[in-house]
Order: sequence, then structure tokens, then C-alpha cells
Amino acid sequence: MDEYGFMTVRRNPAAPWRIRPATYEDAMAMQQVEIHAGRIFAEHGMDEIAADDPPSLGELSEYCEAGLAWVALSSAGPPVAYLVARPVDQCLHIEQVSVHPDKGRHGIGGLLLEHVAREAAAGGFRCLTLTTFAEVPWNAPYYTTLGFYVLKEADWTEGLSAIRTREGALGLDRWPRLCMRRDLTLLQPVTR
Repeated sequence: MDEYGFMTVRRNPAAPWRIRPATYEDAMAMQQVEIHAGRIFAEHGMDEIAADDPPSLGELSEYCEAGLAWVALSSAGPPVAYLVARPVDQCLHIEQVSVHPDKGRHGIGGLLLEHVAREAAAGGFRCLTLTTFAEVPWNAPYYTTLGFYVLKEADWTEGLSAIRTREGALGLDRWPRLCMRRDLTLLQPVTR
């Protein structure tokens, strides 16, 4: 943590991470990333989150087929991080972003989010949104360093309200949760 309480990120310039759209062939590696990434929640007393099953191969396949899944990998080896998203109320909602803990704190999650932000801007989306845990260091505090800000409940869209209701029904409200947004209006879209 830095002097402001934000998680510091160590970048490894020797590891050239590449981001590309995920394919069905990546789905099993994405599940493994999720399993390993989830385990670190146990260190914060969140055993239920740590034990949660990863998305099914069918779910991940749907994101891949829709062009709403991305993976990060080095020049050799399987994906070490992934991100899946879906359109929600004119924004691209980040459903999940996970980095294998062995590759954590190298800026990979931030690279994925920046890539997806540019893709979203190119696709005409106004913003990125996500829901996250308020007090987990690699969740809300980290996302603020990437340009996300907390939305007051009065500013939640209908889609975000539905997502939060679903999360509450799953028991995620046992720990404080937030809706966050990153505006894309000033972002230069990816040129194709």
C-alpha cells in the first residue's frame, strides 16, 4: 500500500503481456485463473468467495462468442488473466476480471481494463461499470487508481440496480459492495 492506502503495482518490463479476445479454447485456463485468484479472498475472511465455483465452460463460451471476453498472456503459456463484460444501460459492465495470483501486482489487470476501455469507446459505449467489494484492497481501492469512481445508489441505472439485487440474493452483501463507473468520453478509441 502506498501513503494514500492504495495498492501499489509493480510492473515487470521483462514480461511483455499481450491482450487478445478470448476463445473457447481459453475457457479452461480462464477457469483455473478464477480458482486461483479466488483463493486469496480466504486471507481476508471471505471463505465463501474463495470457495465459489468459477464460471462454467458454457458461460465463458457465451462471452467468447459474443466478443465480450479477453485474456492476457505472455508470448508463451496459457492466459494468466481474463476479463468478461456485457452491455448494461449504454455502458460496458465488467462482470469479472481475474489475475492469477502468481502474476498479480504486475499491472496485468490494469492493462486488461485499459484495453477493454478502448474497445468499449470504439464500440460507442459511454462508460465502464462494475460492482466490487468496498474494503478489499485489490477491489474498490485499486479500481479508483484506474479512473473508476463510486456511484451513489441514487445514480444507479436500472441495470445496475438489477445486478446489485442479484448479488444480494447470492449473499454477496455480507461484505460491503459498491457500484463503480469509469467515463470514457475523453478516451481515444482504438483505431482499426
